[in-house]
Amino acid sequence: MTDDRSFLRAEPVDVTSNQDFVIVAERLVKRFGHRRVVDGVSLIVPRGMIYGVLGPNGAGKTTTLRMLLGIIEPEEGSRTLLGYSHPRDASDRVGYLPEERGLYPAMKAREAIAFMGALRGLPWHEGRARAGALLEQVGLGQAANEKIRKLSKGMAQLVQLLGSIVHQPDLLVLDEPFSGLDPVNQERLETLILAERDRGATILFSTHVMAHAQRLCDRLAIIAGGQRRFEGTVGEARAMLPQQVLYEPHFPNDGIAAQLPPGAQREGNAWRFELPPEGIETLLKRLIDAGYGISGLSIERPGLHEAFVRIVGEAAADPERVA
Repeated sequence: MTDDRSFLRAEPVDVTSNQDFVIVAERLVKRFGHRRVVDGVSLIVPRGMIYGVLGPNGAGKTTTLRMLLGIIEPEEGSRTLLGYSHPRDASDRVGYLPEERGLYPAMKAREAIAFMGALRGLPWHEGRARAGALLEQVGLGQAANEKIRKLSKGMAQLVQLLGSIVHQPDLLVLDEPFSGLDPVNQERLETLILAERDRGATILFSTHVMAHAQRLCDRLAIIAGGQRRFEGTVGEARAMLPQQVLYEPHFPNDGIAAQLPPGAQREGNAWRFELPPEGIETLLKRLIDAGYGISGLSIERPGLHEAFVRIVGEAAADPERVA
């Protein structure tokens, strides 16, 4: 009987001739009981990008990430990660920060980071040296010899993140990385993510904090009800909504509302409304001719939060439910 162990380590699949994609997933399906938690999600993550996965609670984001990593298997569909059809074969080239945090509380910060690197094949002495440098980089050098149990929640979370990048992975996957961090540590995390991207890593992360996604993402996918509802750049998501005008008259009175487009809403001394299809010039001329004048005027695209609400629906995007 032949001892064929080729299934233990699959060879990489040449997904594209130039290997520009780190992740290619096609119509992934996962059921829990009778419910399709992920219902035909497809994603393509280009190399070297920061790619965000957004969605409300129960959208299937975490389940999708775990299928991409090979932690759980899809019931339908296919995916490749770093060219491998079996994602776990690429585990040494991946850094992963799960939504459920966990470190050994008796370990010192530097050793915890080195230990996580060792699990990915990084020699212990090199891991300790890199851990010390990373802790200094994020302003936590003084905590290198502190036990995890003595660190604040935010500091411990940063230590776990450093453990996921200490082996310098090609792909970094972060599930809700900003959750529970104060503004200072959120800024440190953003800086780390950008530094990893600049180093050449591809970043895939889920978040419910739209401000982070708007600042960081090169591309993003929005998932709701287990399905992908949008995929593209932040600018393309924002462009789905009309531009907003904030107009402040110089001589306001109660009759001005009749001169403005339908749906205009008052905000203090100013009025907010959608940019008319024909542009702003005709409206401004009418307002000036009517004697209202212009004290202030701005035209801007709605933010990613507003686009997210439009795509997934206001009920699903309630701040208490988004995850």
